[in-house]
Amino acid sequence: MRLNSSIKEVKGIGDKTAGLFLKINIETIRDLISYFPRTYVQFPEIKHPDEVVEGETAAVIGQIRQTPVVKRVRSMQITVTSITGMGKRLELVWFRLPYIKNSLHPGGTYVFYGKVQHKNGRFVMEQPAIYTPEKYEAMEHLLLPVYTLPKGLSNQLMLKAERSVLEEEHLFRDYLPTELREKHQLCEYNYAIKQIHFPDDMETLIEARKRLVFDELFLFILNLQYQKEKKEKEKNQFSFQSDDFVEQLIEKLPYKLTNAQLRALSEVRADMRSDYVMQRLIQGDVGSGKTIIAFLAMADTAHNGCQSAIMAPTEVLARQHYESFQSMCEIFGLDFPVILITGSMTAKQKKLAYQEILDHPDALIIGTHALIQEKVIYQNLALVITDEQHRFGVKQREIFSEKGTKPHILVMSATPIPRTLAIILYGDLDISVVDEVPAKRLPIKNCVVDTRYRPKAYQFIEKEVAAGHQAYVICPLVEESENMEAENVTDYAKRLKEELPDTIEIGLLHGQMKSAQKNDVMERFAANEIQVLVSTTVVEVGVNVPNATVMMIENAEHFGLAQLHQLRGRVGRGDAQSYCIMVNCSNSKESQKRLDILNQSNDGFKIASEDLKLRGPGDFFGIRQSGEMQFALADIYQDAYIMQRASEEVADILGKDPELSSEDHKNLKDYLELFLADQRNKLNL
Repeated sequence: MRLNSSIKEVKGIGDKTAGLFLKINIETIRDLISYFPRTYVQFPEIKHPDEVVEGETAAVIGQIRQTPVVKRVRSMQITVTSITGMGKRLELVWFRLPYIKNSLHPGGTYVFYGKVQHKNGRFVMEQPAIYTPEKYEAMEHLLLPVYTLPKGLSNQLMLKAERSVLEEEHLFRDYLPTELREKHQLCEYNYAIKQIHFPDDMETLIEARKRLVFDELFLFILNLQYQKEKKEKEKNQFSFQSDDFVEQLIEKLPYKLTNAQLRALSEVRADMRSDYVMQRLIQGDVGSGKTIIAFLAMADTAHNGCQSAIMAPTEVLARQHYESFQSMCEIFGLDFPVILITGSMTAKQKKLAYQEILDHPDALIIGTHALIQEKVIYQNLALVITDEQHRFGVKQREIFSEKGTKPHILVMSATPIPRTLAIILYGDLDISVVDEVPAKRLPIKNCVVDTRYRPKAYQFIEKEVAAGHQAYVICPLVEESENMEAENVTDYAKRLKEELPDTIEIGLLHGQMKSAQKNDVMERFAANEIQVLVSTTVVEVGVNVPNATVMMIENAEHFGLAQLHQLRGRVGRGDAQSYCIMVNCSNSKESQKRLDILNQSNDGFKIASEDLKLRGPGDFFGIRQSGEMQFALADIYQDAYIMQRASEEVADILGKDPELSSEDHKNLKDYLELFLADQRNKLNL
């Protein structure tokens, strides 16, 4: 079995199951073993029926006294039996599994594993797994991996598929030099892959994760620095005037720019007039006003007779930028053409847009990924602005920049990370920080509540909608999952329709919808045709809706602080007071402590700093962060120490061998090429 073989080569996976795996981007054997568990379950100690309590997931031992009974209720077969302890009876129920009756023999002793519920005065365990006492005791100290899976794909099937593939002895060739591994006490790669899926114990799990996290960060930084070393500083081929054109535009704005905005804009303009091509990141907190900086830089470019292009993360946001930039050109009395290109435009519309780009060398061009398609030919493209939130990586920036004669590159990011980490993560860019929020914006009022607060929250949303405003409700899941107890948008939207008046239009949005559907929902929400939008985190970089004043986040404990801060930034964009309600469904003190950081501050950079202090390397099950850094395991906060070490090793290796041409680094260079090819495939480039 080869790493690039189809997963259909795995026993038990046919076309239908392969289709389910495709939903989580698993097509090959490599994809399968690189899809890591979300968390792990440790089997609890065996209990007797009289020791169980409601709500716990337990392993209960007992003797079957009678043959299980199979009943038929509304065309569904239900198998029922029970075990008893000191005065307490536990009823065991299986739905649509009549064959269970034949595997449970009167007089036999078994261990039943599942969640205990209290129904109609009885303790019940539904769909419990069945083990012999000997088999369960052998598993008791193992860590069972749990994967995030789509509906129809069970954790059991995933375990079976992973085990089948990982039986191979050596799937990978370890590319890290032995000396480097020994220096940082990193285990061998094949061992790490096997242990991350099926750990012997917590120690080997931590050891495996450390190795794989190092790999992710090492390869990411190596790619950045390797490309940077290969690329000489490009000479600036554009000649921009040093006049007061931009200052005049700033004076016409209906509001004052903050000192941070003025500083970032000044750095951008100085770069575009320097001897070398600009490579700059503007790192600005949510709502800090990065878009106006982008517009003024593009207007400056047009004033100097050159084209500029900005890529937005979604079609809806691209259209918003288009309308906003057109409006600003009218207000300022500018006659620069503003051109839009998106994937959903018809062939005729795209053809007209392409022609406009050819006809207007001073155009402001706005779009999505469609901007880097082969058919788009630019005239004198001098400035390219990209949104790193869209996972718009180094390779895509490169493709975009090749569209022109080495244009200036400006990257915008709203992910608040400490400057020390930003320097590592954006090693190929100069950094400007916009760390002030426009004065007229009211600070968002936050609260962290438990599930008992939901009825009050619904009443509050109803009140805000009655006042003409709108609300977001965020859930972690698209639909119900057997692997994760959390709210899902599908059922939640139905629940809200029952809770809220019929006059309130409720919309549904998630990543599995087609682009056209997502755009339609977002446009209707932006137009206030939908008052309450129930969504997954796809709205994180969605659209600007100044009328939205409530952000309610269910299962807030499942999200990273940076992601929660991004979501909160969807509201508070207008003049009205806005609110963020974070529903904590966990009893964990650590979760409460983390969420309190957000509750007490709206400053993204402060939140990032506090998050880094709070979560050390020992926090193994770190909450995944979101934003542009989409790593499979690594977390830029939790793993800051490993990132620092990886960065130092990259600097050392490239310092001695910038071309990676030595025998010691041959495997490393091959693996880097493989890594880049994999990234290109994932990005459909």
